[in-house]
Amino acid sequence: MSKPRRVEVHGRGAQSDKVPTRFGLNEREVDGDWRDYVELLDGPPVKLRTTVTEENPKTILSFNQSPDIAFDRSINAYRGCEHGCIYCFARPTHAYHDLSPGLDFETKLFAKPNAAEILRKTLASPRYRPKPIAMGTNTDPYQPIERNYRITRQVLEVCLDARHPVTITTKSDRVLDDIALLAEMAKRRLVAVAISVTTLDPKLSGKLEPRAAAPEKRMAALGKLVDAGIPAHCSIAPIIPAITDEFMEEIIQRAAAMGVNSAGWIPLRLPHEVAPLFREWLDVHYPERAGKVMSIVRSIRSSRDNDPDFFTRLKPTGVWAELFRTRFRIACKRAGISSTAMSSTMGERFELDCTQFRAPETGGQLRLL
Repeated sequence: MSKPRRVEVHGRGAQSDKVPTRFGLNEREVDGDWRDYVELLDGPPVKLRTTVTEENPKTILSFNQSPDIAFDRSINAYRGCEHGCIYCFARPTHAYHDLSPGLDFETKLFAKPNAAEILRKTLASPRYRPKPIAMGTNTDPYQPIERNYRITRQVLEVCLDARHPVTITTKSDRVLDDIALLAEMAKRRLVAVAISVTTLDPKLSGKLEPRAAAPEKRMAALGKLVDAGIPAHCSIAPIIPAITDEFMEEIIQRAAAMGVNSAGWIPLRLPHEVAPLFREWLDVHYPERAGKVMSIVRSIRSSRDNDPDFFTRLKPTGVWAELFRTRFRIACKRAGISSTAMSSTMGERFELDCTQFRAPETGGQLRLL
């Protein structure tokens, strides 16, 4: 009996919930051929529901010394992300908790309600020295559950009170819920916002990033940020060869027309479990193109699915990589928009100000003035 084609898991990016073996964990028996045959007989499984577990960490700032990342500190108010972007490089972090980087990553979420309180205490320490805090580096700070939890907003309120600069990266127009707060921070050069736009095709976006905001909403959000005086950056990320790269020039042109004057691009990365999950996604949605896509990916990653090495992991090489760079540079020049190197940060681009920093009041109180 031949192996049936895998049934699409509608409304989600990942198509399975395999647990990685690199930590010695057993794979779940519901995966693989068994699930394929069951779905042929019984139909697709019941619609997956999102669950949120609250946790209370002792620290909220994460520091890094990576030579490839320009920012040295970040905050993630959530773990896991309901946007379900199949290409998300953060998926493997769920494996540390005996959870799948696949469907678990986008359905079993964790929230940190005490994030703002911990941040306030951290910034109040006499030993603390300010540098821009990056938000949205691992999971999206404006994913759907932010509407109820408002943890990102609470963190921004602490940063405004402390006059601490922040950069935000998101795929959601939900960032506009905080536009008044962000505008107040922007007046003091304390914030810059990047909105990631992968494609302008809503059907493709629905497959790649099923619960993220539609491309039109993201483009509109960029324009509204600019109108509010908030530094806005258009991030074309990731560029997926033979899937999304065709939209590069139009995204840049439309962003420039809205007054956005900064743009950047990031090539597809497939660390650890992301590679097999992405290959699985290709087999479901683009089986006729899967070989070509992965061939180009491997050509820019030194014949590997992913380059994990410091200094080179964010610098694709080869003919295809140079083609993308040239196209991006020409598109930005034609649109009159500033192109941003992948190694630079929004803090550098928009010159966020750390000199205004003042230790926040503790005890949960904000200043009146």
